[in-house]
Amino acid sequence: MYLSVIIPAKNEAKNIGKTLESVFNYLTSKGIEHEILVVTNRSTDKTASIVNELKSQIPTLELLDYPNNGGKGFAVKEGMLKAKGDFRLFMDADNATTIDHIEKMMPYFSQGYDVVIGSIRAKGFYVEKGSEPWYRIFLGRLAGLYTRIVLLPGILDTQRGFKIVSAKAGQEIFSRSKITQFGFDMEMLALARMLGYKIKEVPVRWHNDPNTESHPRLSAYIQVLLDTLRIKRDLLLGRYK
Repeated sequence: MYLSVIIPAKNEAKNIGKTLESVFNYLTSKGIEHEILVVTNRSTDKTASIVNELKSQIPTLELLDYPNNGGKGFAVKEGMLKAKGDFRLFMDADNATTIDHIEKMMPYFSQGYDVVIGSIRAKGFYVEKGSEPWYRIFLGRLAGLYTRIVLLPGILDTQRGFKIVSAKAGQEIFSRSKITQFGFDMEMLALARMLGYKIKEVPVRWHNDPNTESHPRLSAYIQVLLDTLRIKRDLLLGRYK
């Protein structure tokens, strides 16, 4: 199988149907062999039932439902380790970065990259007006600077929910990952570097739904800062090996 699309979805009933139809229609129109794995975790709305209903219309769709386990990082890890694709993409349930971005991202794998990530800091990015309140923009930039200094120098945007890995990289990275919440993106990239994988940052067009569960709330920024230190500590102590 060529591509696995992993979509973590917690309380995304209003978005998940449109996103799944968009992904399936695009990949089918391009003749891309694929699977779509929706991973629900501690979801209390109708997200899981909507996905189950759509399985009759979308034959490549599978639901992984974890009502008692939580965190976006947990959901992405489960999807990555259960995926069968030669390449594995995770994207947000609100379709903030659309599936057609793979057209400019996939060619980098043939150039020797193993991890290709979407970015709204790399030159050429575009953020739709109203996608973020000012305080999230400020906190995001502050957190990005902190992350580059402490853990991931050279990577401008660690947190965008549109990242593709090769099957080998995905297996090696996520079999080691520990963080179950929003800090998992940083851990993923830190592990990629530890394992010697090349990372490419690609500008994307981003249109965020401010009310979605896919993106961090204010309290999550503090957790991400603490996770940065935990990741650095565990790398230094060799705990990921």
